[in-house]
Amino acid sequence: MDRPLLSLRTTLVFLLALLVGAAAGGLTALAGEGAPRSLLAGLGAAGLAVPFFDRLIDADADGGRAGRRDRSGAGTGRGEGRG
Repeated sequence: MDRPLLSLRTTLVFLLALLVGAAAGGLTALAGEGAPRSLLAGLGAAGLAVPFFDRLIDADADGGRAGRRDRSGAGTGRGEGRG
């Protein structure tokens, strides 16, 4: 196998999610909750952090143009009221 198992982007997303989950679980444990609730809070936070960081890193990858449409030819189509 010549290439790594995970890409750098995927590894970064999982690492950040792991840090968020550990922080949430640790803070929950410090608040006086038991170990099972702390674990569930950490897993829930990590699960929600994966799509968040995935979108966040993806938006930076294309220069912040995610969601923008090319409007160079806007208004020149048929039926645009330019009669």
